[in-house]
Amino acid sequence: MNNLFNADDVSGILARIENLSPDAHKEWGKMNVKQMLAHCNASLDTALGLTFSKRLGLVGRLFGKLMKPSFFSKKPFPKNSATDKSYIIATNPDFDMEKAKVVAKIKLFTEGGPENCPKNPHAFFGALTPEEWAIMQWKHLDHHLRQFGA
Repeated sequence: MNNLFNADDVSGILARIENLSPDAHKEWGKMNVKQMLAHCNASLDTALGLTFSKRLGLVGRLFGKLMKPSFFSKKPFPKNSATDKSYIIATNPDFDMEKAKVVAKIKLFTEGGPENCPKNPHAFFGALTPEEWAIMQWKHLDHHLRQFGA
């Protein structure tokens, strides 16, 4: 399965990011390309252990446990998936700055390897293995790159 610990998968994601332009049009969703990059940066911050979201309540935890096998399958994330409020970007950030940050954070995650994955539980899925963090981030980036035709 594709993940950010596989050098070929990382190269592919980085090439797709390089192909993004500030005027890329979305195929679905509410974010523009600049907001999408900032959103991906926020997600990467969580995967790097720089930030974390509070665990959801009992209902969220139960749904997370039930949905985890499907989420970590080979199926891509569905269009218009729900976004946690803490990852919604309301501003209109600088494209070049956000793009450079995404590239740097992907490299930081990859180079840090499994031993540097967060120990905090994911807000929805709970405890994740380093491999699951790497798969989730690849799938998340893939989802948003497909959103903008990259």
